Amino acid sequence: MRKSKLALAALLPIAVIGLAGCGTTAPVAGAAYGAAAAATTAPGSMSASPTASGSGAPMVPAKVVLTVQQTKAGYVLANGTGRTVYWFGHDAKGGGKSTCTGPCASSWPPVKGTPVAAAGVKLTGALGTITRPGGVVQATYNGYPLYTYAGDTSPGMATGNGAGGGVWHVITGALLSPSPASAAAASAHDMHGGTAPAPSSSATAARAPGY
Repeated sequence: MRKSKLALAALLPIAVIGLAGCGTTAPVAGAAYGAAAAATTAPGSMSASPTASGSGAPMVPAKVVLTVQQTKAGYVLANGTGRTVYWFGHDAKGGGKSTCTGPCASSWPPVKGTPVAAAGVKLTGALGTITRPGGVVQATYNGYPLYTYAGDTSPGMATGNGAGGGVWHVITGALLSPSPASAAAASAHDMHGGTAPAPSSSATAARAPGY
């Protein structure tokens, strides 16, 4: 009898192995999902990629066209819609940052993007950019960050010139272009498809002090 029990005990491991080979053993929880389960990302753990529309290319700042516009202050630097552009006396030339933030930037919106001169317009100052807090690219001219003014409600206005006790200035005179009138004519011709007449050369171009 004892021998029979010993023989039965010796056969049990073989039977278990045989059953495992046939796939009849109970599966381990989750084992059926294999590597896919390990690769699953928890909801909310994925971050947005800093690319343009998922194309894999880095975001490129938009271009902003700068032109020459005739105003009561003379021929001045303006953006592509004719809005007068200003520089701020509290910004350091070539300092790489803007001191106009918060409420100031609401009244004096930064000119955003990489600046390019309009076709046919020759500017004296160098064009460049700085990066504002939050990654916003702001255009610069001759080392100064550029702004428009919320008080200028239409193209050709320059009501911000001299504002703030004389710290806001248009860009005009020799600092603007070797020939502001010619630059303005070329800009108007380009913007209006060659139909606009050249601005009058009688406008006074006064240099902003301290630029």
